Amino acid sequence: MKRRDFLATVGAATSAMAMQRRAGPAARVRLGYAAITWNGNDRQAIDDIAALGYHGIQLRQPAFDAWSAQPQALQELLAQKGLVFVALSSGDVTLDAVEQDMVALHTRHAEFLRAAGGRYLQIIDQRPKGRSPVAGDFTRMGRLLTEIGRRTSDLGIPLGYHNHMGALGQSPEEVARVLDAADPRYVKLLLDVAHYQQAGGDPAAAIRQHAGRILFLHIKDLAGDRFVELGRGSVDFRAMFAALDATGFDGWGVVELDAVPQPSETPKEAGAIARRYLEALNRWND
Repeated sequence: MKRRDFLATVGAATSAMAMQRRAGPAARVRLGYAAITWNGNDRQAIDDIAALGYHGIQLRQPAFDAWSAQPQALQELLAQKGLVFVALSSGDVTLDAVEQDMVALHTRHAEFLRAAGGRYLQIIDQRPKGRSPVAGDFTRMGRLLTEIGRRTSDLGIPLGYHNHMGALGQSPEEVARVLDAADPRYVKLLLDVAHYQQAGGDPAAAIRQHAGRILFLHIKDLAGDRFVELGRGSVDFRAMFAALDATGFDGWGVVELDAVPQPSETPKEAGAIARRYLEALNRWND
């Protein structure tokens, strides 16, 4: 090879490497769907979510009620359908309740989740009633979440703190305060992009800010104050995925829709709309 050609080849390779570094590592987002849309009919949710081609599912209290005495039966059902039990919604944590009761409740849910072959436990907190939060609320909540997370971690179940409207961690600043007050070894972030935007935040900025703390995501869309099917609201999913790419995220994204917006629409139809939107974004993975 002539020296001129050699230098050109080296230059091209160097340029390509530099572009790759600037672009950042690509995200690996495994896609699941939340059973909340089926309003407690979890067996139908499992059938529909599997039929739509999603790889995972998030379940709620009705699943605990139905399978707590036989978690292996749930594990076998999900395996037959090719679904990963991504997360269980464990309910609320409130500072008004007895802390020992809160710890015991969520530990029981984590035990069930482990026995059923699940991965993550979701937890939401509550704002104080009748007053604005004060510094001590964040300190106490951080300590309580840490204790719960320590117990679930001992069971092999990571704890994901869910930012949410009406929670102590509602606004971007409040989410950061809760996370700062909790031990990062035991309390991770379940980033709900729609709730974060509804509270005045930028989901893509949240991904960059909390990159080392995100356990998994709720991929959810928002139109005004209503949650809608993906692509029918104002959440900038292109920017969200670009931020995940830039930070090299490798984990689960659970599509969530609290209820179908149109009475004539079924939960399965809403899930199909989300799939088509993700395919259009080139983000669907088979």
